Amino acid sequence: MNHEAFLKRSGWAGATQHPLAGDASVRRYIRLCSGPKRAVLMIDPQDDTARFARIAAHLELIGLSAPKVLARSEGLMLLEDFGNAQFARVIAQDPAMEISLYQAATDVLCRLERRSPPDGLNTATPEVLGQMIEPAFTHYLPLMGIAPGGKCDAIITCLTDLIARHLPDQTLLVLRDFHAENMIWLPDRQGVLRVGLLDFQDALEGPPIYDLVSMLQDARRDVSKACHAATLRHYLGATGRLEEDVLPVFHLLGLQRNLRILGIFARLAQERGKPGYLALIPRVWGHVEASLAAPVARDLEPLVRAVFPAPTPDRLKMGAT
Repeated sequence: MNHEAFLKRSGWAGATQHPLAGDASVRRYIRLCSGPKRAVLMIDPQDDTARFARIAAHLELIGLSAPKVLARSEGLMLLEDFGNAQFARVIAQDPAMEISLYQAATDVLCRLERRSPPDGLNTATPEVLGQMIEPAFTHYLPLMGIAPGGKCDAIITCLTDLIARHLPDQTLLVLRDFHAENMIWLPDRQGVLRVGLLDFQDALEGPPIYDLVSMLQDARRDVSKACHAATLRHYLGATGRLEEDVLPVFHLLGLQRNLRILGIFARLAQERGKPGYLALIPRVWGHVEASLAAPVARDLEPLVRAVFPAPTPDRLKMGAT
């Protein structure tokens, strides 16, 4: 069914359509306006709509704000419109809001830690997490003009072993893309419901702290040092976890996430014709550097530095051509 037929069947024929900025996937989003009514149409060629709907229902069940699914067909979904108040946009307009918004988002993570994940999710074991950095070798290194060498396996093995050693036993629902462009401020709601959640169809069952890393080591915006420190304190206070237990996991998951993101962004730039992602790579590399400096990465640091070059402007320019 094409999306116009879907809209007609769903009672939105004739609605004004305004394309919205998409995410890193092939999904497209269109805001629909019909008089005072608003909705968002997701066009998803890979058809993750069933998974999105199932996770949205779980989030609503545990008292969080996910968009209501208004209608669904193969590759198409009509969603509640949370509006334009992305955290990133709100903070750009009023930087004084940063810490309070990030603390509200941290409360969402604490809610997830107190609830069991839904059934049927893929599980992010240490082995899975280690293998997930493969795009760094297959896409980031070629972007830098470097052929992947034999040291790649050593990096994956070392990272996997460190994660297995330090990861908490608990698993929970990991939203994965938990960052300031995927959270919408809904101030008319109360408590954790003020944080509207988007883009969670790739969720996993995985470790605590993963989404905290996603939020604080954001590939798309610089989180202030004050906000980073305040958010970490808020998380420790709310969960009762100890800083000496959290920081090693934070930095290992930071390395796992950001090495993977280097590869994903390189692939999006070179294979999907999205060169704007090259501009984000230096910030992601900065997160890698920050986590390599952590004591927990002592054995991993020399392996990573021997293989991965910094994304200098000259290298990025050469890779973009």
